[in-house]
Amino acid sequence: MRAVLCRNPGDLEIVQYPVPERKPGEALVKIRRVGVCGTDMHIYQGNQPYFTYPRVMGHELSGEIVEADKGSALKPGDPVYIVPYLHCGHCIACRAGKTNCCTSLKVLGVHIDGGMCEYLSLPETHLFKAEGITLDEAAMVEFLAIGAHAVGRVRVTRGAKALVVGAGPIGVGVAIFAGLNGAEVTVLDGREDRLAFASRLDGVQHTVRLGEHDVERMKANTAGEFYDFVFDCTGSPKAMERGFGFVAHGGTYVLVSIVQGMISFSDPEFHKRETTLLSSRNATLTDFATVMAAMREGQVPTRAILTHSAPLWEAAARMPEWIRPEAGTVKAVLAL
Repeated sequence: MRAVLCRNPGDLEIVQYPVPERKPGEALVKIRRVGVCGTDMHIYQGNQPYFTYPRVMGHELSGEIVEADKGSALKPGDPVYIVPYLHCGHCIACRAGKTNCCTSLKVLGVHIDGGMCEYLSLPETHLFKAEGITLDEAAMVEFLAIGAHAVGRVRVTRGAKALVVGAGPIGVGVAIFAGLNGAEVTVLDGREDRLAFASRLDGVQHTVRLGEHDVERMKANTAGEFYDFVFDCTGSPKAMERGFGFVAHGGTYVLVSIVQGMISFSDPEFHKRETTLLSSRNATLTDFATVMAAMREGQVPTRAILTHSAPLWEAAARMPEWIRPEAGTVKAVLAL
């Protein structure tokens, strides 16, 4: 089978691998769609934490079942979405149901080879029928589940003020599910095209352009009290540190993005506000189910989110294009 290998930063090539051998408890999947996310862009650019080269990228995946165990609920031809977080099932996190932060977690396309290829053999426990949605939509469930998980880390009450910092795909997912939970959502970003897109999302009441007067704008939108919930989705240490100042007294700060190195904050300000600080990593099966339900109800504007597509075998040519800000990429999907 063919696969797209990232041999080094900026270096993608098509290679040949054997079709994986299916083991008991696994299903052989024909990959049909691969979403391209910020992690893939970071891998391509050479600035992704916890990563070694070479690697077959791709963890936002949908496909069709080719073969499964006798008696399996999965049948050949079934369309599926793939949960790419392979967890051990017995560590302290898994025992608590927090499989998203398993102590030995292996994420397809990051820690082990992923789905930019023709076939994968995966545990049936990580394959779910994509009934009622398209293959394109099924490839978008994972990144939206990250947004749903971040919102699920806090108890968003109706009318609460939420700030989403960073309007890339993950920020879009957070904004969608914060809005669905009843929050009054503000999105902060430095790019006009991303703010314009965010402004069209149901649930987003305000957008603020990063810059000289952004603090004044946010004060005006919140009567000077700032936000009950702040979600950082930037991948920028500077932005993550600055975001502490946007949290209301008694509020919560959720770090969805991850960066290399250290971040710092003012301890007196942190204590004065009695800020709750949370990280948010990946997603659980419950979050995937939340996204599926929202998609089936038409609550996720998937047609608008999917802005770019191309055949998988054109990845080497398309990735440099899609990274450029002027491309206006929200979500790109590679098709097989």
